[in-house]
Amino acid sequence: MRRKLNTLIALCLVLVLAACTLPRGAAIQSEVISSRDDATAAYSVVPVKSANIAQLRTWPVTGRAGNYRWFSDTRGPKSNIIRPGDLIDLIVWDNQDSSLLTSQGDSNVTLSGLRVSPTGKIFVPYIDEIQVGGSTPESARALIKERLEVVVPDAQVQLSLQAGPDNSVSAVRGFARPGTYPMPNRDFSILNLISVAGGITEGLKNPLVRVIRDSRSYEIRADTLFERPSANVVLRGGDSVIVKEDGRYFVALGATGSEAVVPFDQEHITAIEALALLGGLNDTRANPKGILILRDYPEKALRSDGSGPSKTQVVFSVDLTSAEDIFAARKFQINPNDLVMATESPVGSVRTVFGLIGSAVGVSNAVNGG
Repeated sequence: MRRKLNTLIALCLVLVLAACTLPRGAAIQSEVISSRDDATAAYSVVPVKSANIAQLRTWPVTGRAGNYRWFSDTRGPKSNIIRPGDLIDLIVWDNQDSSLLTSQGDSNVTLSGLRVSPTGKIFVPYIDEIQVGGSTPESARALIKERLEVVVPDAQVQLSLQAGPDNSVSAVRGFARPGTYPMPNRDFSILNLISVAGGITEGLKNPLVRVIRDSRSYEIRADTLFERPSANVVLRGGDSVIVKEDGRYFVALGATGSEAVVPFDQEHITAIEALALLGGLNDTRANPKGILILRDYPEKALRSDGSGPSKTQVVFSVDLTSAEDIFAARKFQINPNDLVMATESPVGSVRTVFGLIGSAVGVSNAVNGG
């Protein structure tokens, strides 16, 4: 009689515990989307299926988009162009005994530091101002020689160019040796600059290369730049280049291999790739039918025709037990700031109940055995 009483007491304790919220590491899918059928719910639930994945891929991208704007492939000539702000050094040789340019006993004269004016001109004695802006150094040298022949028939001219701001580019931040670097020619590329600036600073995670040109920004991931030959575009004078970490991330919660803020380690991440980054699902806890991606949309993105979300808060659901849905999940893009949640399987709660029953029976047996 005493044994039956003890067993009954133990089972009553189990039922009381089972009636309470059992300790879990994640929410159950039905709890998260409990009001999905309520028209007044603040969110909508959209299953990711093979039938709608093409349409979902056209929905607006939230967060900081990974579709970076970059230049088309261009190459430039090996020569340079004289621009306003450049400095020109001239050496003029004249062997005449009564030269107008050289001093007695000298065969040449050096005219150094001739700054190109905003209108592209420099002043040369005896020939006044001469337009050199927009010319190559060689064509400017030939023009100066031609103009000098009026007063110095046999003059020989040597011209050297020191790049000014319009013929230089700036490695602003994220380089081993940041600074302003002159462009040796018009074929000076982004990889050339990275090289002369000592490479990208060590320790930057998922570096992003940004070029600022004419008040517009162009960006590309460093790994893409290094791997894609066509991305190695030519810089222009006045460009500023910044290298910084790609700040995009998504948040992972629930019954996955880890709960963390996960940075984007590549330009695009699909739902399946996101789960792989997290170490997959917890074998004993996760509900493979209940993978949820929670996303916020701005009001301006709302649509009533299906071409966009109908509410600002959307829960995308993924079922990993369906082959068709797995293929769809491989095409579904995770956006920056998304919350990826692996819900807990209801079976886990059942296991917990049975575990408690087993524990209770074990306690009862121990008591009866005593």
